[in-house]
Amino acid sequence: MAVRPESLAVIWSSLILALLLQVMPLPEQWLLWRPDWLGMMLAFWCIVAPQRVGVFHGFIFGLLLDLLEGSPLGQNALLMSLLTWLCLLLYARLRVYSLWQQAALITIVLGLIQLLDQWLRVAFDVSSLHLEFVYAAVIGGVLWPWFFTLMQHVRRRFR
Repeated sequence: MAVRPESLAVIWSSLILALLLQVMPLPEQWLLWRPDWLGMMLAFWCIVAPQRVGVFHGFIFGLLLDLLEGSPLGQNALLMSLLTWLCLLLYARLRVYSLWQQAALITIVLGLIQLLDQWLRVAFDVSSLHLEFVYAAVIGGVLWPWFFTLMQHVRRRFR
């Protein structure tokens, strides 16, 4: 099956939008509550189009996130690659789950990625370990059903 250019444009533009949302400036007290937009978008595309979005996309957009955030080069690339690998590993199961079951599993995957991010930050001596990283994963899981429904609508609109 040939990949249509318009579908690739929708995938790439949505990933770029998620990247911009991920680095959007927010007040300091709100940063802990920001969902992992890029992780959610990569998870969405890995679930609905696993033949088009994979670990390569996670790596490339993770590198871009590293450059935009000023974090050690490769840290987010590793994390987003791992996230896409986990989603591709689980995509067949995620496709048959209800939206709330998907949300629970996405919360666990995002939480694991956030935990690894915290561990890498401690390893690079950037910050100390704190448990507030769970907030972003929980917010992402709560938003997942609406996010998934919205993205399905966008995907079908531009099909």
